[in-house]
Amino acid sequence: MPEFEILEKIKTYEDNYESLMKKMADAGKCNDAETIRECGKKIADLDEIISLAKRYRVQLTAIEDAKEMIKNEKDEEMHEFLRDEMNKSIENKEILENQIKRFLTPKDPNDNKNILVEIRAGAGGDEAALFAGELYRMYTRYAESKKWQHKVLSSSPQGIGGFKEIIFEVNGKGAYGMMKYESGVHRVQRVPITESSGRIHTSTVTVAVLPEAEDVDVHIDPSQLRIDVFRSSGPGGQSVNTTDSAVRITHLPTGMIVSCQDEKSQLQNKERALKILRARLLEIEQQKQLDEETKVRRSQIGTGDRSERVRTYNFPQSRLTDHRINFTTHRLNEILEGDMEEMVDALRREDEEKKLEQIGTM
Repeated sequence: MPEFEILEKIKTYEDNYESLMKKMADAGKCNDAETIRECGKKIADLDEIISLAKRYRVQLTAIEDAKEMIKNEKDEEMHEFLRDEMNKSIENKEILENQIKRFLTPKDPNDNKNILVEIRAGAGGDEAALFAGELYRMYTRYAESKKWQHKVLSSSPQGIGGFKEIIFEVNGKGAYGMMKYESGVHRVQRVPITESSGRIHTSTVTVAVLPEAEDVDVHIDPSQLRIDVFRSSGPGGQSVNTTDSAVRITHLPTGMIVSCQDEKSQLQNKERALKILRARLLEIEQQKQLDEETKVRRSQIGTGDRSERVRTYNFPQSRLTDHRINFTTHRLNEILEGDMEEMVDALRREDEEKKLEQIGTM
């Protein structure tokens, strides 16, 4: 993005900022609390770009001043000093340009939402279930490193360990923005503990990361729901509860079924099932929008296609490869312990760059 385009774009934000400041000041004179609160929120959202714009203009001025002084300076030592100072200003300008471009990148309105994560064992039987459990541990360790809260909503444990399916929520600012790139098929290559010949097996696990849906995001008509209650069951099907506390909700228009039985209270299981149902219905609506915006969809890293193969975990070589961005690391064990920061940053940077390229072609 050329310098003049950046200046044009930040000027729009600066004008908007000044207008909001004036509007809030006028509201203060007549004690209009609602307008003050509304303007204050919008001003806070602009604080970052206004600060970047000021620093950017300072560097542009410093570069022009240095060029002028270099033209008129006869002393060679001072000439060299001025050139070094100009180069520092150019370097600072480029750093600020990148930060401004990131701010200008279209934001996903769901980025700051809490999330529901669904992990399902795919091909590979017991080995896939075991790896589903390891992914659950990886994500919850990462959540804890971010000071996010997490809680299991529904699970189907496998007898040998791991899960056939587990659904959990993560509550924390920016959770969806950080975790949305995990959706897709995760492939694991390793020698199962049950394999006596030492042959490497390939198994798959499917992950879906859904932004938590509020009632305002998705309206569910109670008349379109069939709610059944039954007794909770554990491994092998044995009853683990003497009351009908488990809940199964069927959304009649879509045929979608959600069951929850982890809580002892029927009401709590119903609330959890509705939370999962709302998130899945929101995902369907968002997928429709993505399908309509095919050009934009192709320009971005996949964040919602459950059938897309996104990553391979190769245990014999301690190698992890994300196929969307050609990211490879041999820190497999550390990542499985929740140290995902490097990988998440790489995915976000690539996505931002692709979105910026898209802006440039508009």
